[in-house]
Amino acid sequence: MRWTEAFIPTLKEDPQDAEVISHKLMVRAGLIRKLTAGAYSYLPLGFKVLQKIQEIIREEMDKKGAQQVLLPALHPSDLWKKTGRYELLGEDMIKFNDRHHRELILGPTHEEIITDLVAKEIRSYKDLPLILYQIQTKFRDETRPRFGVIRSCEFIMKDAYSFDKDWEGLDKSYKKMYDAYCRIFERCGLQYIAVEADTGIMGGDASHEFMVPSNNGEDIIALCTKCSYAASLDVARYFFDKKEAELKYEKQTKDPMKSFKAVLTPGVSSVEKVSEFLKIKPNNLVKTLIYQYDGGTAAVLVNGSYNLNEKKIKKFLKTETLAMATADEIFKLTGGPIGFSGPVGLKKEIKIFADYSINQMLNFVVGANKKDQHLINVNLKDFNIYDWSDFRCVEKNDPCPLCKSHLSIQHSIEVGHTFKLGTKYSMPLKATFLDFDGKEKPAIMGCYGIGINRVMASAIEQNNDKDGIIWPFSIAPFQVAVIPTDIENAVVLKTSDEIYEKCISNNIDAIIDNRPERAGIKFKDSDLVGIPIQIILGNKFKNNGEVEIKRRIALGNGKIQKDNISIPTQNISEYIKSNCVC
Repeated sequence: MRWTEAFIPTLKEDPQDAEVISHKLMVRAGLIRKLTAGAYSYLPLGFKVLQKIQEIIREEMDKKGAQQVLLPALHPSDLWKKTGRYELLGEDMIKFNDRHHRELILGPTHEEIITDLVAKEIRSYKDLPLILYQIQTKFRDETRPRFGVIRSCEFIMKDAYSFDKDWEGLDKSYKKMYDAYCRIFERCGLQYIAVEADTGIMGGDASHEFMVPSNNGEDIIALCTKCSYAASLDVARYFFDKKEAELKYEKQTKDPMKSFKAVLTPGVSSVEKVSEFLKIKPNNLVKTLIYQYDGGTAAVLVNGSYNLNEKKIKKFLKTETLAMATADEIFKLTGGPIGFSGPVGLKKEIKIFADYSINQMLNFVVGANKKDQHLINVNLKDFNIYDWSDFRCVEKNDPCPLCKSHLSIQHSIEVGHTFKLGTKYSMPLKATFLDFDGKEKPAIMGCYGIGINRVMASAIEQNNDKDGIIWPFSIAPFQVAVIPTDIENAVVLKTSDEIYEKCISNNIDAIIDNRPERAGIKFKDSDLVGIPIQIILGNKFKNNGEVEIKRRIALGNGKIQKDNISIPTQNISEYIKSNCVC
């Protein structure tokens, strides 16, 4: 490609609506342009990067025996209603009626569609295992699209689905896909971390997220500072030593256990204000939050110093829905207004669940279930706890659940997610087979997704400097830029063309900057776009026959190579063969 023929509309200034570096650089480097909120056009350079990521994905998926398909983007709503996800996704789905008054959905994901397809085709255990994948555009009506292509309404995903006859088979398929994902992200030059994750609306029994550490990431993960423990904050476990807690509690109970009494706290309902008003520390207060879920009403207790993790509560209760009770519901259930709920004297139909953080507490403060009142000197004997579990969000320096060392908290971008779905979809959609014993059984499923746009943005988030993008060689839009600084010089131009042709003949994705522009403009554009290797024919070439080679390459694992060298022109062929082949 010659730059004079290329469509590379670079910009000097950052776009005003861009918040993160990847969004700014993708616009400035001419990779994308915004059409409307959450929808972007990919220009030639951006499309080349997407293609290279997709090719890496195809190669690694094919190596694992997965087969590519292409599923419809238009989905009949009936399939989504059968699995119950029509209601769960709700307004996140883009829905409309066609001319025949049939309700259709623009696919946000394809579990229902692939399961319906396979249900109509598999008959016997001999048809399994089976792994199918696709690369497809997905649609979600995001409440607030942001961060460019990291959170958009229209996005490109690779999603794979495995079908096995038993759980042992699923474990093998899951391991194949997990290993393929590691290889994909390594080849894309990403520094990534695989963490335990919440299954969310996908359902299933186990899940991993592949996270790219980034200060601009919306996701938060907990990492052990010593061992390999890593988990999404949604599922990160707090280490609780029951024996240690019992010893501490026993020691505390040597102090007198007081009788509770009500005290006035006019207009004071938050932990901070109650603590200040009663002159106590927040960890001497127990928060009571009232939830409505499939099985009824729950009051969940946690130490006032911590926040409850609703994902943990939902998983523990094995419920599809979980919502904070409204102010009206709380008044009907407890007799008091919101902000004054407590466990003492609650109705029997409200089950009380307690986080381990209150296990050691003595003479603490709770809401009195009356306006402007709290109870002081409350103890565990004063109410009935239905069950205990880890319900709180972990925090920095909490003990690791594996080695008891400290946890760190880090922002990150999710680029991939794997799930063990089990029979969540195969049962309602009747994806069954006849086993070797002649009995009909549901297929055991797994699901594996990669956000291709996010891989692209994450590579930029991790690899950039003040001059622009620093691409990994494997996904760079062009791997080499040949830059003649004086196109009026016939020898410079002829030699530049020869070097460019040598790159092309060696299957190297190269561009020659033959624009009649100043050398500085050419260097700035090449840096901004992120071309890893620049072969420059400037004054050194004219004076002593040497070409300058400037390298700005992301090597993976957070390492970047940036240097300048000069070599004789006659050595350029060997250099290209040795250093420019991906």
